Amino acid sequence: MKIPTPRSLYYGLGKANFIQYIIFAVFLLFFYLPLANLMMLAFGNKYEMPAVIPQEFGLKWWKFVFQQSSLVSSIFTSFVLAIIVTAVSLLICVPAAYALARFDFPGKGVFQFSFLFSNAFPKMGLYIAIAIVYYKLNLMGTWLGVILLHVINTMMFMTWIPMGAFRSVHRQQEESARDVGAGPFRTFLKITFPLALPGITVASIFTFLASIEEAQGTLMVGFPDIKTVPVELYGIIMQYPTTAGPVLSFILLIPALLILILGRKYISVDAISKGYNLH
Repeated sequence: MKIPTPRSLYYGLGKANFIQYIIFAVFLLFFYLPLANLMMLAFGNKYEMPAVIPQEFGLKWWKFVFQQSSLVSSIFTSFVLAIIVTAVSLLICVPAAYALARFDFPGKGVFQFSFLFSNAFPKMGLYIAIAIVYYKLNLMGTWLGVILLHVINTMMFMTWIPMGAFRSVHRQQEESARDVGAGPFRTFLKITFPLALPGITVASIFTFLASIEEAQGTLMVGFPDIKTVPVELYGIIMQYPTTAGPVLSFILLIPALLILILGRKYISVDAISKGYNLH
């Protein structure tokens, strides 16, 4: 079979289609080549330059990582912390989102805008300011301190997206439930919450992923007592073989991919735009 030349592809596809295919190919290389290299490093028992692919594949470095108690502890800490942060954010932010979507009160605009503050400034400056307060409150190196920091970082997701989702629920639907005898709480559970669930799910996924990948803040206020996988990655070069880094990175990548696959019907342009109330 004859391999087509770039010149034959150019004339066969046409100028416009040829340029589109080139751009698409560049995107694939830019996006997937680092992931492919990460996989080869994580599963390559022997990988020496100038070889393009590992000379031997296996689970050598995975076994090494799971034999290190500190690394296993950091993996456990990362997932437990992300679950707790997501649950706490749901308990705090969903009621706030509902109140912002349904009620008017003095200062509502300023209060709503304040949730953007944690993402409007350089994170390191914010973490230093938080660390100063933590020193005074004896929260440095504590689970409570790290959880609060992660919740602050994710409040924008957990407030703005559910707020838009609640606004997309028509009041007539809630009023119809009230007319047939349902109380406010039952109306919320049976009508409002299920209709807003896609937006809340999207916000929860973003919160979980943001928490599990947070590094600088956790390092600033939690080290050395609380070490997550991103924190361990900072010192992986000095303390462990460099090939342990790709394994830990892959461990962080796996749950993110699984969550995105399982929640793909919620994570769409339509669902997110409804969450931000862009329709």
